[in-house]
This record gives sequence, structure tokens and C-alpha cells, in this order.
Amino acid sequence: MNYNFDKFEQKLLQLHLSMTDLMKNQFSQYYDLMCEWNKVMNLTAITEFDEVIEKHFLDSVALGAFIDLKHEKRIIDIGTGAGFPGIPLKILFPELDILLVDSLKKRIVFLNEVIQKLEISNICAVHGRAEDFAHKKDYREKYDLCVSRAVAHLSCLSEYCIPFVKRGGMFVAYKSAEITEELTQSERAIEILGGKLSKVEKFQLPDTEYGRSFVFIEKVNHTLKTYPRKAGTPVRCHL
Repeated sequence: MNYNFDKFEQKLLQLHLSMTDLMKNQFSQYYDLMCEWNKVMNLTAITEFDEVIEKHFLDSVALGAFIDLKHEKRIIDIGTGAGFPGIPLKILFPELDILLVDSLKKRIVFLNEVIQKLEISNICAVHGRAEDFAHKKDYREKYDLCVSRAVAHLSCLSEYCIPFVKRGGMFVAYKSAEITEELTQSERAIEILGGKLSKVEKFQLPDTEYGRSFVFIEKVNHTLKTYPRKAGTPVRCHL
């Protein structure tokens, strides 16, 4: 099906971003696959095209307005779900090397089909828990950037994500506009895990009412081997 990408392109321009015809085609294929698979499994409650563009695609790639993603970077996307933000980032910034991680195997099967159908390279999806993968030497402190749109308290997300980031790298949490209290509650956890709050970018998605925040946490020290704790512990017990 042919989709109208005019609004998407205009909103990207407001973020000083742009896309090619190939990227439009890949976003179209991705949308079609998501809608098809969503009939048999719960990928997203948002399926209307314009809403998916705003709340998933645009929201995912908006990071490119605040950090240089046009050069090769190793990125890990924790709790990627239906592939957000990793796949839209890969489409718009093909140079990136991305690993998608999710704990539900059915989602990984879906993501692998998306990767195959879109014919994108240097991206793969793996099934597993962040708490387990972060203790494996092939993943621990190996990434320039860790991103996550997962719905969890910043303290918990930090424990899941910071161990993957190498010193000098960054963890970026996709959050709502109201983040002040959560930041205060997470300061100790971030420090314990070897991180340091670098900046918070608050913004509104172009031509929408959706306020968002990017929380940038720099990795300044190695994460103690104790962290992340075993599965479920970060959720029950904040640092």
C-alpha cells in the first residue's frame, strides 16, 4: 500500500532530520508487518498509520536531533518490544550497528522477519533478559549507546541498561515530559551503577501535544559485577 509520508517528512525537518525514498519504503513495510502480526499477538495498541508515525516512528528517531547518529555506533536497545526505538533508528541512520533485546520470544520472531523483509544489515534481535545478558562478557560494557523506551522507573532501567555501556558511552532513557521527581529518586542508583546524569532534553514532538524527555546518563565508571541483580530484583527493590 502507498502511504502519505508528507506529514512525517515535515516533522522530521523540524527536528533537522530527513529521509530517502528507500527509508519511506522500509517504514511502509515495517508498518504493514506490524499490523499483520498485531492480529495474532500483542505488539502495540496503536495501529492507525498517522498515530504510529507520531507515537512510534517519530518518537523513536527524535533522538537524532540531540545526538550525532550519522556515524557508526554500537547500540543496544533494551526491552525493544515491537522494535522501538531500534528499528526506526536503524532505518533513518543506516550506519548504526544495533542489537535488539526482548524477553518475549514471539516478539523476536517478529523482529527477525522485519529485519529480513526490510533487508537491513548490522542489526539483530536476541531473546533474553537484560539481567542475564549484562553478565555475559560479549555484551557487558561493549556499547557506545544503550537506549530504552521500556516502561519502568528510571532507577530500574538504569540497573538494566548502564552495565551494557562502555566507559565514555551513554545510556539514553526515553521518558515523559514530567521527569523531575523520578530523576531525584534515581540519583543514587545511577551513581552506584557507574553513571552520571549528563543532561535532560525536554521537548515536544513537532506538531503534536506529546511532551517528551531524553535522559542522558554518561558511563563514567565500571559497573560493579554485582549489578544487575538477578531477574525481578530491580523491579521489587530500587537501589
